[in-house]
Amino acid sequence: MDATAASYRGCLLGLAVGDALGYPIDKKSWNEICEDYGPNGLLGYDLVNGCADITSYTQLAAFVTNGLLLGAMRGNPDKYDKYMALGLREWQKSQQFRGANTEKTFCWLAQVPEMRRRHCMDTRMLDAISREVLGTPEKPVFTSTSAGALTTAVAVGLAGGQGNLKMDRVMELGAEAVAFTHGEPEAFLSGAFVAYSTAAILQDGKRPLPELFTQGAQMLEEQFGQRYPQVTDVTAGIHKAIALTKDAELTSLAAMSLLRCSTAAECVAGAVYACLIHPANFDEAMIVSVNHSGRSAAVGALTGALLGARLGVEALPEFYLESLETAAVLGELAEDFTQVRQVQRVFDDSWDQKYVQGKPAH
Repeated sequence: MDATAASYRGCLLGLAVGDALGYPIDKKSWNEICEDYGPNGLLGYDLVNGCADITSYTQLAAFVTNGLLLGAMRGNPDKYDKYMALGLREWQKSQQFRGANTEKTFCWLAQVPEMRRRHCMDTRMLDAISREVLGTPEKPVFTSTSAGALTTAVAVGLAGGQGNLKMDRVMELGAEAVAFTHGEPEAFLSGAFVAYSTAAILQDGKRPLPELFTQGAQMLEEQFGQRYPQVTDVTAGIHKAIALTKDAELTSLAAMSLLRCSTAAECVAGAVYACLIHPANFDEAMIVSVNHSGRSAAVGALTGALLGARLGVEALPEFYLESLETAAVLGELAEDFTQVRQVQRVFDDSWDQKYVQGKPAH
């Protein structure tokens, strides 16, 4: 597997690992986590029938990725916002209770049972997506500082990782992806940073992470600062997370407590800290990312995506992947992004089935 494919697979699979790891303890207090799992907190999956459950954090990233692949396949990068919205609406429909799905779908993921299970971490999103007109940064339909939509920005980062989009466009799309459902500036500006960070890591996996995150914060201020004073809420958390990694006497648990990890901006800061405190050890970073009193699944998902992209899928321990029911599907989706340019030029039956007919290839 080449480095690009390994990074893309590492990104989506790492996101799912962090989501599944943090889901059982999401929003539990540290004391409650210790009562359930011992004094060191959660150190591995809490399996259900031998499987690690993913939530809407993984589903959203995957469906928006599916939508963006439709746009890329059809040569319409200028209309990526439309394809992101299509992916969101397909996910929203997949969450409805009904029998066998026989209606036409555009996203092949809508036909995959394990990607349709109802595990929505922010149920207000379903209402926001069901509306005729989705929100924008300028005209929000639903304001919230929740991290519920942040992983949609990871999908934007996958598109930006190919280097055919300028970084200011990547950040704009990251903000738009989150603002479809979460119109509070803190939330969609956090999405812009996540999209930038994902794309920048995929473009240059050897670049020092502190430098990359610092530049991302700077670009966020330059691009959005005049329009949204709330940008300082996001960048202050990023700078704080970087500073905390330099305190040798501070425990990871204490650092995550200081970062709070509750709102979208705080979850981004928590992910930045977890990535920086264990930049070469995916497992250790995962444990740090979920063991706190905040949104464990969100921080875990963001950390897994960023560090998975950085280290590649080979760095993800097998014990995480073997219990992840969606691993094969997510790996296929990620690899499709690395092949989209060559498939645009040569007919491929499996791609026609997935990205024209909207059906799984197998």
